[in-house]
Amino acid sequence: MPSFRTGVVSRLLEERRGLQRVEVDLGDGPERAYVLRQITGPVAVGDRVVLNTTAVELGLGTGGWHVVHWNLARDEWREPGPGHVLKARYTSLQADVGSTEEHEAVLADCADVGGMPVVAAGLHSQLPAVAAAFKAVASDLGAPGARLVYVMTDGAGLPLALSDLVAALIDRGLLDATVTCGQAFGGDFEAVSIFSGLAVARHVAGADAAVVVMGPGVAGTGTRLGFSAIEVGPVLDAATAVGGRPVACLRASFADPRPRHRGLSHHSATALGLACRSRVTVPLPLVGGPEEETLRADVAAAGLDRRHDVVPVKPPDILGLFDAHGLTVTSMGRPAAADPVFFACAAAAGTLAAELVFPIDPRAG
Repeated sequence: MPSFRTGVVSRLLEERRGLQRVEVDLGDGPERAYVLRQITGPVAVGDRVVLNTTAVELGLGTGGWHVVHWNLARDEWREPGPGHVLKARYTSLQADVGSTEEHEAVLADCADVGGMPVVAAGLHSQLPAVAAAFKAVASDLGAPGARLVYVMTDGAGLPLALSDLVAALIDRGLLDATVTCGQAFGGDFEAVSIFSGLAVARHVAGADAAVVVMGPGVAGTGTRLGFSAIEVGPVLDAATAVGGRPVACLRASFADPRPRHRGLSHHSATALGLACRSRVTVPLPLVGGPEEETLRADVAAAGLDRRHDVVPVKPPDILGLFDAHGLTVTSMGRPAAADPVFFACAAAAGTLAAELVFPIDPRAG
């Protein structure tokens, strides 16, 4: 059951499209909270607000932030949306965000994305490596203006505004547009499903390639099937169904202390071995040494080399790219430098996507 408390906004910490971060005095000193402006409207210093404190009380990996549920400084608030499609449906916070499908005639009978590469990843922290590698490799191949569109699913956090990574990637020109599909909301474009989300990315947002991954946070239970990143399989199937070129981003780590995620994560083994029914391309990063040997052995042991097309890919220096773009990226609390293979897997997927869009001329140099 949810927990709610009431306090007073004491300080505005940050504000950007769709989001405010604030300090709220709950009686024992200031505590951090965020405001989803698209859902509850803005707050100001001195406003008395109701907070959902559930995640912090449970000690979940939310960064220690409460969520403003309602602003008691106002009796009513309304902001008409662009259509009739609701997200966060049948909750007290449902919002008429509309959908791109309602307004774009090009989508009326669209069921094909024309061979667009679609990278599917399981963790939000893989997104910057996919994006940075895609842009770097596309530029090297003579296409510095290549467009990469992020399609955010509803497998984890629903509001796109909450993602500091997405804000940073857009600011640095590493993402060109965003689409939120399913119950996720707040993108440049809204979509009802992953299928239409891919069509929106291609035909409305003008994507050369798309990267599909859930928002911040991931649900996992330590069981074989009970984790939200299993959606990688159905996402790849959706990409196949609409005529895309599906690229699976592996999850692998040699820094994670949990056996189920060390080497090839069971998340990738299950999503690609059980949940994905189509044959897709799986880039295997050429990282060298015992890590590459282990990763190859794990992929073979999971049978992925029989189910899919495993392609060796030399990724760019992703840690160097992060530094060059001024990106500070972590995953599971670890800085990128502490888990380089994890990010090399995502960089390999971004590399392959760029090479699929802009094939290397075999006659070149």
